[in-house]
Amino acid sequence: MRILYLHQYFNTPEMSGGTRSYEMARRMVAAGHEVHMLTSYREKGYQSDWFTTNEAGIQVHWFPVPYSNHMSYGQRIKAFFAFAFAARQKALSLEGDIVFATSTPLTIALPGVLAARKHQIPMVFEVRDLWPEVPIAIGALKNPIMRFGARWLERWAYRHSSSVVALSPGMKQGIVSTGYPASRVAVIPNSSDNHEFQHDQQAAVAFRSERPWLGSRPLLVYAGTFGKINGVGYMVELASALQERGSDICFLLVGDGQERPAVIEAAQEAGVYEKNMFFESVIPKREIPALLSAATIASNLVIDLPAARANSANKFFDSLAAGKPVLINHGGWMHELIKAHGCGLAMWETPVEKVAEELDEKLHDSVWLDQAGAAAKVLAEQEFDREVLANQLIQVMETTLEGDPSRAAEIAPGNYSY
Repeated sequence: MRILYLHQYFNTPEMSGGTRSYEMARRMVAAGHEVHMLTSYREKGYQSDWFTTNEAGIQVHWFPVPYSNHMSYGQRIKAFFAFAFAARQKALSLEGDIVFATSTPLTIALPGVLAARKHQIPMVFEVRDLWPEVPIAIGALKNPIMRFGARWLERWAYRHSSSVVALSPGMKQGIVSTGYPASRVAVIPNSSDNHEFQHDQQAAVAFRSERPWLGSRPLLVYAGTFGKINGVGYMVELASALQERGSDICFLLVGDGQERPAVIEAAQEAGVYEKNMFFESVIPKREIPALLSAATIASNLVIDLPAARANSANKFFDSLAAGKPVLINHGGWMHELIKAHGCGLAMWETPVEKVAEELDEKLHDSVWLDQAGAAAKVLAEQEFDREVLANQLIQVMETTLEGDPSRAAEIAPGNYSY
């Protein structure tokens, strides 16, 4: 297949952020397919037009559209449409057998559908978040006209997709609720890179030795975006509760985003900043294995909204691959997985004082840590291995191209044991 792969926020391992598209696309190349990735170049001032690089055999076409989580919602929407317009022109100029467009943002469907129409080829649409439910829930889309337009665009995207890939069972439910056929929706979550995330004791020792404040203290890590949906301020409350208990557990929050200054300010006001809570800037994806090797437990956070419970965050699957227990503070399928498999602490609707008590107990219990870590790795290998899920994605695309999109749900049903 010659695949036109559209993803506005494609990252390589040398960049910070999720690398799902990179990992999936390079496996498509390894399977003998030709992949043209259309994406945005987010740095300022270095480029002014399309340019192409080869990343692990993927032909990556970059177009400069600055973007960051520090932008206002209005600025972000402008960036979404700027890239959609540019990607439309580029996609129309490239030949392909199938279009694969991955959101967010939802506007990626515009160039995807138009390219599929022009070339008279099928489109597979991947849904990474339930748009527009999530931005509406957090107040990012307040204008009634914009809400109507976003909901119309969502249904338009589904209507023009031969098949759809959802990143969680909850996302599939949301898609099917719009009237889209369930048989044409595959569930292929974010994945665990089990080879890359093997525990590295040497890297763990080096990581800790470079941070005098850490030493041998138990370490809880959050590595991700400081966005409104993430609710990272929860960590400040938890650090404060642990400090009151006299616990030696410390927190390392790695990342950037619109809410980061507010979280740092809250940590300072709570008296935990650089005492048991520390902050570091974003790091490339290739450095995350060392970070997780040094961690005692990892975390996945979102604010408690029904629309957010279907999330499929990369950090959760990276943590499983690293064989680390995961602390989670929200409901949904990940919460149920942790409870069922004993691979962490499922703390939805639990008072922060109780969470602190559980953490203080479990992070000083070597037997529990070993058992939970082993359970995490088993889950990563048996349910979420990247090689298996990438092969499912390729099968969905191949059967869609062959004119049999209704096999999508059969190939990747998303039936997980809770």
